[in-house]
Amino acid sequence: MRWGITVPFGGVPLADHRAVYAEVAAAGYTDVWTAEVSGSDGFTPLALAAAWEPSLRLGTAVAPVFTRGPGLLAMTAAALAEAAPGRFALGIGASSPVVVTDWNACSYVDPLGRTRDTLRFLRRALTGETVDEEYPTFRVRRFRLERPPAVPPPILLAALRPRMLRLAAVEADGVILNWLAATDVPRVLAAAGPPARAGFEVAARIFVCPTADAALAREVGRRLIAAYLTVPAYAAFHRWLGRADELEPLWRAWAAGDRRAAAASVPDAVVDALVPHGPPEACAAQVRAYVDNGVTTPVIAVVPPPDLDPAGLMRVLRGLAEGRG
Repeated sequence: MRWGITVPFGGVPLADHRAVYAEVAAAGYTDVWTAEVSGSDGFTPLALAAAWEPSLRLGTAVAPVFTRGPGLLAMTAAALAEAAPGRFALGIGASSPVVVTDWNACSYVDPLGRTRDTLRFLRRALTGETVDEEYPTFRVRRFRLERPPAVPPPILLAALRPRMLRLAAVEADGVILNWLAATDVPRVLAAAGPPARAGFEVAARIFVCPTADAALAREVGRRLIAAYLTVPAYAAFHRWLGRADELEPLWRAWAAGDRRAAAASVPDAVVDALVPHGPPEACAAQVRAYVDNGVTTPVIAVVPPPDLDPAGLMRVLRGLAEGRG
């Protein structure tokens, strides 16, 4: 069983992650994955892991398709694939208007089309082929990697709803899921349909709050849910999953500018479904439920309670690994 963890860890400088990566590998984690929002970029922590801990598989979840040009994204992926041959998975996705437009001054137009075209471009470019193509959402003129990787990385696609899920199943090597309950996984995979490639990977980012204090965990979870599920794509996703009635108060309060009321409106049942919490072993059992429902690569994102220090984080990581079964 693959067992992934999200890096880098808050409160630990990147320069100090060498010991963390060694601890993660010794505890039994197989993968380290990065997100790319407003903290570290998605590739630097993985480049460090490639050099410091050669037993770990590396993945991006995800690199946005709008914030780098197609050629730069191909070069960055190729460099990491060269640094960690056979150990890197490139996860790409549309991201959100806030990340793409508000923070990176790029136009967020036709996210499905841009993701599809980037996937098709990368598929060719990472083999070393010269790409001269007019795609529906961009044009590439005679691009060829000077250092194509000996082992092109598999390309996974972040997807929420049926059209993007089906694109992943038909053209990508895997899909990356996010912000869903373990019980949602079968419905999501059914919407994707049968994958076109053998060994299709189903990765899922799973936020866990490792504390026995349920009230604290729910408070932390509500804040996270309010921040993420008010993004239009995630709101539409949860409407499709059938949570409109439970989350409508959140969306109304958020639209009215009342952030505190928005977070407070999220029901306990929704927090418990979307943010596993409890002692580390209990969290691991809840993560295993995702695997039982079809996830092949759980990617745990630790949401630390306020009193978790670096030594406590290491104990939590060991506990989450020991509980994987």
